[in-house]
Amino acid sequence: MNVGIRKSVDLSGTFLPVTTPFDPVTGDVDIVAFRANLRHWFQSQISGVLIAGSTGEAAFLDEEERITLLQAASDLVPENSLVISGTGSESTRHTVRLTKQAADAGADAVLVSPPAFYKGAMTPEVVARHFRSVADASPVPVLIYQVPLRMSTIDLPTGLISELSHHPNIVGIKDSRGKLDLVGELVEQTAEDFQVLVGSGALLCAALETGAVGGIVAVGLIATAGAAEVSVGFGEGRTADVGRIQEQIARVHQKIVTEMGVPGVKAALELLGLHGGEPRPPLPTISEVRIDEIRSILEAADLLTTAGV
Repeated sequence: MNVGIRKSVDLSGTFLPVTTPFDPVTGDVDIVAFRANLRHWFQSQISGVLIAGSTGEAAFLDEEERITLLQAASDLVPENSLVISGTGSESTRHTVRLTKQAADAGADAVLVSPPAFYKGAMTPEVVARHFRSVADASPVPVLIYQVPLRMSTIDLPTGLISELSHHPNIVGIKDSRGKLDLVGELVEQTAEDFQVLVGSGALLCAALETGAVGGIVAVGLIATAGAAEVSVGFGEGRTADVGRIQEQIARVHQKIVTEMGVPGVKAALELLGLHGGEPRPPLPTISEVRIDEIRSILEAADLLTTAGV
């Protein structure tokens, strides 16, 4: 592709890193349940979805499953919404392959995590070369994914991200470190048209105030209307409303998304009448004690009442 001119894609607003439901008998991806969840989520003013992200158990999905999920979403996504696909892999070659497959299956952009298995060899120069090679080959815009540091990843220096932000096909970053000061660094030190998004639903409002354009937040799967309203209300200047909603969803993010991870998010979806289901092994099933705790968290946030369950 011609990488001389940055391809335009608007990443402002709230995006959802959607879960992947699996058939309880076969363990296969449950496309019917997946599409039903998407229909529900798109009733709120979200800007789009991320398929095959960390919350979508991307590490456990094969290539065919990723393509199937993208194709299943294609006719459900509203005209002005975006589909982002996670395509990060350990080798540059495989990441390019996944990226091209995602673009062919309908992704509007891709989210690429850094290779981290050979962590000691991943110098800033090596990582920069990896991202540039992927961006050069990608038919669609590329977002850098700063994976939460509690996972198997590397911490990308601000200087490296600043350098990559000037590549014409690297259009933004999802920063999931959960540190507002680092969000500010990225906003200040990257290219003017580079778009910073956060991965922490507890920081969404503060990040917008700092100059981020939006977020890809798992708490939005549980509190969809609220997470969407934070971005919409902020854009309309309704700061009091936004602050109230942000406070409401922050505890849901901290207690379910951060502390319980994918099993907790999926259990919360079940309690809300959506299709959560079991995580794919080796991720463990959530305990009954935890489910009761999740129910209490949802009740305290008035989410069970809102869902009508």
